[in-house]
Amino acid sequence: MSNLESQPVEVPVSGGGRTRGVEVLTARNVPLGGPRAMTVRRTLPQRSRTLIGAWCFADHYGPDDVALTGGMRVAPHPHTGLQTVSWLFSGEIEHRDSMGTHALVRPGELNLMTGGFGISHSEFSTADTTVLHGVQLWIALPEAHRAAARGFQHHVPAPVPLPGGLARVFLGALAGAASPVTTFTPLLGAEITLEAGASVALDVDGAFEHGVLVDSGEVALEGAVLRPAELGYVPPGTTRLHLSCSADQPARTVLLGGPPFGEDIVMWWNFVGRTHEDVVRARQAWQEGSDRFGHVAGQGGARLPAPELPNATLTPRRAPAPRALRSPGRSEGAGA
Repeated sequence: MSNLESQPVEVPVSGGGRTRGVEVLTARNVPLGGPRAMTVRRTLPQRSRTLIGAWCFADHYGPDDVALTGGMRVAPHPHTGLQTVSWLFSGEIEHRDSMGTHALVRPGELNLMTGGFGISHSEFSTADTTVLHGVQLWIALPEAHRAAARGFQHHVPAPVPLPGGLARVFLGALAGAASPVTTFTPLLGAEITLEAGASVALDVDGAFEHGVLVDSGEVALEGAVLRPAELGYVPPGTTRLHLSCSADQPARTVLLGGPPFGEDIVMWWNFVGRTHEDVVRARQAWQEGSDRFGHVAGQGGARLPAPELPNATLTPRRAPAPRALRSPGRSEGAGA
């Protein structure tokens, strides 16, 4: 997915520090395009938390009635320095990229694309889609692999039974299941569904920081209540995550994790770099139709033009400390 904001803000990102307890992040609404376009809830990045492991971007959308919004219609656009993860709960998206890949994104199936030095792709919801609902996630590539070759991987994780629920592990390992998909840093990505009133304890890597994004229902993470579109962050040092679902309705969440990234990056529009000059060069190459990004065949129509750069130097900076932590039983959360 492209970041379709007409004036994307500079996002300076750093490995960040550790906090105690559960930090609760609320999303901001971002319209993708014109007046009928779908709106996404963007949880990462934000000023209080810009990375969870190498996860640097999280858009959460739907359930979206495509008869009203037109669904997802994203023309060819570029990416550098990252991997994209497409994960759906409902609907179907047609993916085409500059490697010649033509694939469908379906619920419960992972499509992971490696941008590396440069790639372009398009995403359109299919004609059969009535309700579109899912998440789009980005993974920052470490410096050693920032210019990696373009790539595309598809994986269908088998559901893993949990006490009162299921896990679908699309990246990394959890609950005895492991994904074969290649990433460039250790990562965890899983969809976890819980029945009403269920509780589960998940053994996790203590070197990882973790985030739990709630799609539906109400979930307590280490006793801190999370509601739909909220993301609870837990710093490294935890080897067991406790999730419990309210007795009123089932819940669906996405669990993300990884060791603190440890590298400063600059993310602007669809580019992840290390300096202002990295972004300027990538933007110029895209605007000039450079072979750096290749060509998306079979889509037709114009490519997305890059927005104008801000009248300032893009610089990485360390994220400030979070403004608030949610204690067990509190109903209010930290603002974005």
